Amino acid sequence: MQIPANELIILIPVFNEQDAIVPLMAEIRNEWPDVRICVIDDHSTDHTQEVLRGTDCAYLRLPCNLGVGGAMQAGFRYALEQGYAYAIRLDGDGQHPPAECSKLIERMAGGDVDMVVGSRFLGVRSYRGTWMRQMGIFALAKALSLICRRRITDPTSGFQMVNRAVMYFFAHQYPGDYPEPESLALLSRQGYRVSEVATTFRARATGRTSIRRWGAFFYVFKVGVALFVDRCRAVDPRFDRQQTEVEAQ
Repeated sequence: MQIPANELIILIPVFNEQDAIVPLMAEIRNEWPDVRICVIDDHSTDHTQEVLRGTDCAYLRLPCNLGVGGAMQAGFRYALEQGYAYAIRLDGDGQHPPAECSKLIERMAGGDVDMVVGSRFLGVRSYRGTWMRQMGIFALAKALSLICRRRITDPTSGFQMVNRAVMYFFAHQYPGDYPEPESLALLSRQGYRVSEVATTFRARATGRTSIRRWGAFFYVFKVGVALFVDRCRAVDPRFDRQQTEVEAQ
């Protein structure tokens, strides 16, 4: 199975990425000239809006700051309404090389998965974070592997590709804060098929992560509580995989 360019959209959530977003879009255009790009601006306070003026991307500016979860949900709703069959998320800070999208597309084209996640911890490891951050990711990976009953190596990766069924699900049900690990648990509970592929990440082009030093432990604790609460919930029959595939048509 091949994935035509007109069936694919690249979603880029941004918050104060005025220095990184235009070079990133140019890089995407060099690699994927015919793929539609949608930038979701989470109410930036810098000049992101101005630097994007005149570009060929679809531009959604949120009326207030919702966080990456709210921004991505808006992006999924846009992609769904516009009729796209697949969506790739690239973060606006430049950590996800557009050339690596081909690995996600190739895996999705196999037709046996609903989401593909680009992992920093498969194959040759390109990620070098603080020991606290790496320990936090390791702990979440172990917890999610138990919950999902399959090996998860990179639970915080935002480099993702989804099909239309997951798009429909996320347009209606998507975690707000730090949604990456929680969304994996949600997909597992509802019967969706998730796969990881080895990808290379790079350092942020600008800015700095919102999870620093001891904040990594708070993040792990907060996500751990959310995962526990999620395990206590029953499967929502409105959004199981078979039902969503029908609704998403």
